[in-house]
Amino acid sequence: MRVSDVLQSNRQTLQTCIPEESIASICTRLSALNIGAFPVCDAHGALIGIISERDVVRAFAKDGARLADMHVRDLMTVEVKTCGLETPMVEAEKLMNKLRVRHLPVMEGGKLVGMLSIRDVMVWRQQEARDEVNVLRDAMIAVRNR
Repeated sequence: MRVSDVLQSNRQTLQTCIPEESIASICTRLSALNIGAFPVCDAHGALIGIISERDVVRAFAKDGARLADMHVRDLMTVEVKTCGLETPMVEAEKLMNKLRVRHLPVMEGGKLVGMLSIRDVMVWRQQEARDEVNVLRDAMIAVRNR
């Protein structure tokens, strides 16, 4: 299975933010949308970073009340690893584990087209396990009926 298959099955709208957006606004939007991260895009829609709940929590622990005066550009991760639509899910999962990230932007032709989350990986893995159980069950039934 490829990343494109998983993104098609979850049918979520890609949500992004801009570097000038306030941290308060980001927190409100993350909560309202029940998501954990936003890709950060410039005025032309190019991916320039990512900001996650984890970034906000770490900044709060470090900066406390000053967080209210900060913007996405102050906290975002600028060295963003990505995957493509044709990336096998096994490879995307390995990359997320290696980088210890929960969100992986998906690029196609140099454009941001989606966001793969750890939840997407978990759902995919569960389906893989169910499929394997079904194949093994069918094989056992076939062996018994010989």
